[in-house]
Amino acid sequence: MNSESDSAVMRQVQAGQTGQLAVLFERYHGALFRYLVQLSRDRSLAEDLTQEVFFRVLKYAASYDPSLAFPVWLYRMARNAYFDALKKRRGEVAGMELNDMRSEEPAPEEVFARKQDAGFLGEALAQLPEDKRELLVLSRFHNLRYQDIASILKVEAGTVKVRAYRALKELREKFCELRGERLYDV
Repeated sequence: MNSESDSAVMRQVQAGQTGQLAVLFERYHGALFRYLVQLSRDRSLAEDLTQEVFFRVLKYAASYDPSLAFPVWLYRMARNAYFDALKKRRGEVAGMELNDMRSEEPAPEEVFARKQDAGFLGEALAQLPEDKRELLVLSRFHNLRYQDIASILKVEAGTVKVRAYRALKELREKFCELRGERLYDV
């Protein structure tokens, strides 16, 4: 994904070439869906929200500022759609599926251990407070830079770094607890 190219396509959408939205959809719908699944832990909701985000892109195209990286604007819109839906569905939480998380193909003797660790990781991630889980999903699973996450969350990059450190520390603690390991700080 090339942010400059995406900004150019978005400017075409702003100019009334709504067919160009299909280009952006093809480039981002998979990543947005995974982000929303990991955030909401509800595949059905994530599907609905992914579509909602692209409706919003069209509806709010005029508000896009080309000086802002397109992915930042798009993920901010996805985040807003999620929290809008959360307000409507307060209290509903579904099981998280981790099939969309990236992993390398393990050697045959490592398959069981990796599956078990992935389960522990998913459970540990699900136990984190929503703000920490969201930060880790954006930085680790969607590879966004801290500066971009800061723009999405509307905070300083330094704040994101500190929060990411704390979130990773808490994730590590929960993961080790689930594995029955004693955590040693070095």
